[in-house]
Amino acid sequence: EEQIRRKKREDHLEKIRHNVQLKYAAKRKRCKEDEAERLLQLSKEVLSQGAGEGTLDQLDHSEEELILAEYESDDEKKVASGLEEDDDNLEEEHVTKIYYCSRTHSQLSQFVHEVQKSPFGKNIRLVSLGSRQNLCVNEEVRRLGALQLINDRCMEMQKNKHEKKSDEENEGKKRRVSRTTCPFYSYEQMQFLRDEVLVEVKDIEQLVSLGRETKACPYYGSRFAIPAAQLVVLPYQMLLHEPTRNAAGIKLKDQVVIIDEAHNLTDTITCIHSAEVSGSQLCCAHSQLSQYMERYRKRLKAKNLMYIKQILYLLEQFVAMLGGNVNQNPGCQAVSQTGTVLKSINDFLFQSQIDNINLFKVQRYCEKSLISRKLFGFVERYGAPASAVKANKENQKLAGLQNFLLTLQQGSDKGGDPPVEAEHGQIRTASPLMQIEGFLSALTNANQDGRVILNRQGTVGQSSLKFLLLNPAVHFAKVVEECRAVIIAGGTMQPVADFREQLLCGAGMDPARIVEFSCGHVIPPENILPIILCSGPSNQQLEFTYQTRDLPQMMDETGRILCNLCNVILGGVVCFFPSYEYEQQVYGHWEKTGLLSRLAAKKKIFQEPKKANQVEQVLVEYAKCIKRCSQTGGQMTGALLLSVVGGKMSEGINFSDDLGRCVIMVGMPYPNIRSPELQEKMTWLDKTMPRAGGQTPSRVLIENLCMKAVNQSIGRAIRHQKDFASILLLDHRYARPAIFNKLPQWIRERTQVKPAFGSAFAELRKVSRYLLYLR
Repeated sequence: EEQIRRKKREDHLEKIRHNVQLKYAAKRKRCKEDEAERLLQLSKEVLSQGAGEGTLDQLDHSEEELILAEYESDDEKKVASGLEEDDDNLEEEHVTKIYYCSRTHSQLSQFVHEVQKSPFGKNIRLVSLGSRQNLCVNEEVRRLGALQLINDRCMEMQKNKHEKKSDEENEGKKRRVSRTTCPFYSYEQMQFLRDEVLVEVKDIEQLVSLGRETKACPYYGSRFAIPAAQLVVLPYQMLLHEPTRNAAGIKLKDQVVIIDEAHNLTDTITCIHSAEVSGSQLCCAHSQLSQYMERYRKRLKAKNLMYIKQILYLLEQFVAMLGGNVNQNPGCQAVSQTGTVLKSINDFLFQSQIDNINLFKVQRYCEKSLISRKLFGFVERYGAPASAVKANKENQKLAGLQNFLLTLQQGSDKGGDPPVEAEHGQIRTASPLMQIEGFLSALTNANQDGRVILNRQGTVGQSSLKFLLLNPAVHFAKVVEECRAVIIAGGTMQPVADFREQLLCGAGMDPARIVEFSCGHVIPPENILPIILCSGPSNQQLEFTYQTRDLPQMMDETGRILCNLCNVILGGVVCFFPSYEYEQQVYGHWEKTGLLSRLAAKKKIFQEPKKANQVEQVLVEYAKCIKRCSQTGGQMTGALLLSVVGGKMSEGINFSDDLGRCVIMVGMPYPNIRSPELQEKMTWLDKTMPRAGGQTPSRVLIENLCMKAVNQSIGRAIRHQKDFASILLLDHRYARPAIFNKLPQWIRERTQVKPAFGSAFAELRKVSRYLLYLR
């Protein structure tokens, strides 16, 4: 039976591959449907012009969609959507798949292009998955901008489509409700798109343009292709988050998972499952929900009212834990005891007096009833500026909500957290309940696996509650258990101990099943010159600890090293600092001492911007300057880029060829050890993990976080087989065996430790002469 099914599918795809007539027939059918749709729209407009007397009635009905449907808890009611339960899809689950995940869509596109070029490109069934933000082709929905709003609008349109069918069946009841549905959500067209995707390998961009052309939704069309696909390409957030995985129809049982660019896999899992809500969000959600309940109290069923009251109680208690009152403006309530307090989940539940509420049931209610979406629709309608609202009695009742939202806005502008609204006007009134749902969900984790952080600042509005996941293995365990094989890969994975201990062994993996493989680099040994420099030109020992790095002599010595290097190295020099603050401090010091102008005589100086949207512009200018200097010659030999470890330019940026002939690492970018989150993680590791090589697990964590950041940053320079660069690590501590052994093997085996600057400078001058000779 399985072979017959497989043969049938292969024949079907082969037919599509070669039968051009099928494509034309589908295209003709689409044109006819478009024409019919246009005529229908015209006739609706004509009818509506003559139906003036019914508009008042229509306004009342348009509010129907804001009312919560009757809710039946747990599994009393199974919702069948019809679309997802397609027989053809269900019977194709036997196809063994490789799920290939990476961090960004650009990395995934790069991988898909490599597949297209490979010998497998012609006959492999590959599907690219993405979020609605990347795949939606409905311009009206795309304009919403924020992912949460796009998701909600899409789901609402689908629901309208299903309800429209049931309305048509009940024609007896004359309803004048006109609900928007998505023209791209056509089952037939999505089936056509699915076949097109399976026939030929396509990346996200090609999938979107095909969706526009075929008038079919690429988001759902690509999901329909999952059961028959052999290779599924997706961002790793989608695979690591179980609810998202289930919603997409991804089944990992006995499949192969490859997680590429996995150097920050542990952090990613921690971030996905952590959640933070501010005091102003809690107060705002409470106000919105109270107003909603008051307006629709007579229309809501008892179970809905019970759950809404539970949510309101939870919000009250959360604000009380921050030292505030939900009925007052959070921006004006001062917090008496400021500071950060960490609590276990159980302690937090008991102290906030919510231990008697079943959070699992509340969470399920929020998911099933779509309350945050209803609330968003309510606020969208009544949270608008007063001028835009018609002055009738009902709207006057809601003026309190508008005033509250306005004072909340003004309160947060006065020096609280910068409001999210600044970037997208339309997000301003979005319901904060969406974010609070994430926090409620996080509180259902096991007591030992996470902590709640109460961060009390100046006012209640500025204060926040944060859930911190300590044990990422609990969420990774399901992936490991279900899959036939999991491959965790990356260009710079060193040090790998925390993957093994925290993720795999922590998820209950048998150590015998964990295999490590590391290979050399494609470049020849002479193309890289890594140097650990222990002291500067004036014999000042280089040790950039928190105590010594602010000393004027340390900053002067760093400047002298850079001046000497910029005199001999042609092209681009990228210098990484441990933080933005330190980079600004050193820059300011060099400006005062005149060292900056000496540097600027040889290299044009660029600084990494703090805003992400300015990065591209700085990189373009940096590249232009280097190209101009190499062509014209003269006193200027290129450019110097001052960057930050963990910033916008330490990951995913290519400083290939002349853009990065030398990478300099100033000091060791240890994380802030005073951070309460990090301290809690260290305490938890010391309690749960074994000691390794005489070091406590917390010490190993700190070193690993530092060296991972270093390895990512210095790996920016060597980007292809013929590339070459020198790497300079400025700190004598890099020569310590525990640290030295955490450098990638291909760098480590070529690294020279130089106690004095003279011999290091001689080596670097040799490299620059070689480059000059090549030119």
